[in-house]
Amino acid sequence: MTALDHAIQGLIGSAVVERRALSGGCVSEVFLIRLADGRKLVAKVGPPGCGLDVEGFMLDYLRGHSALPVPEVIHGDDGLLLMSYISSVEGLTASAQAHAGELLAALHAIKGPAFGFERDTLIGGLHQPNPFTPSWREFFRDQRLLYMAGEALRAGRLPARLMTRIESLCGRLERWIEEPTHPSLIHGDLWTGNVLCAKGQIAGFIDPAIYYADPEIELAFSTLFGTFGAPFFEVYQAHRPVRPGFFEERRELYNLYPLLVHVRLFGGSYVDSVERGLSKFGC
Repeated sequence: MTALDHAIQGLIGSAVVERRALSGGCVSEVFLIRLADGRKLVAKVGPPGCGLDVEGFMLDYLRGHSALPVPEVIHGDDGLLLMSYISSVEGLTASAQAHAGELLAALHAIKGPAFGFERDTLIGGLHQPNPFTPSWREFFRDQRLLYMAGEALRAGRLPARLMTRIESLCGRLERWIEEPTHPSLIHGDLWTGNVLCAKGQIAGFIDPAIYYADPEIELAFSTLFGTFGAPFFEVYQAHRPVRPGFFEERRELYNLYPLLVHVRLFGGSYVDSVERGLSKFGC
């Protein structure tokens, strides 16, 4: 019995009979756990400071404040997160995208007191600051674009010349961004790898990066890597119409944030993507 198996048995009260590595862990190892009592769990294991306790908090928050299907957290601390297992046996079919449109429209209808969140969260294992801010434009400027660009610059992955161009863009955001009617709860990291599907439906969403935002930033991210397309937006817009100018301009503006996250994490070609995005806005 490994130390992990022993820890799980002590927490759950049932012996581990099988442990199989899963893909998808950004800063942690992920395992499918089968217990002697027949249950299946997912275990994420990471080093001190990896933030698994924050991930557990975010999943609990979504379960307690929305109808979004997410894993149930059984145990969460800084180094070990145990969750219910959600089977995902197929990709994002048209019917699954339509179901996602219903689920995300309902999530985005949940209002917050201001833009941000009650605590800082994580995205891709990176710190994500969330001080409550009355202005969406100011929050997006300071806590998303300037913050993550600064982190990427300090990590040596964003050239200083691009930081200057990002600062220039941030001085002109009022040209493209209007204040939304209210802050909306978002998942925050909506790409294909975090969407689980089965039988033509959404089975669950994982790895959130929650806060209250203009939901357009979530819609934009959902298109960055081709997660959602027409079947999703047709249903979503039946519940929550998307304001004019999103697909033409604001989508690319909002996608600068996840691109900067990827620059901070990986550098490489994502730097070129940021540069192309800035050029489209004359910066």
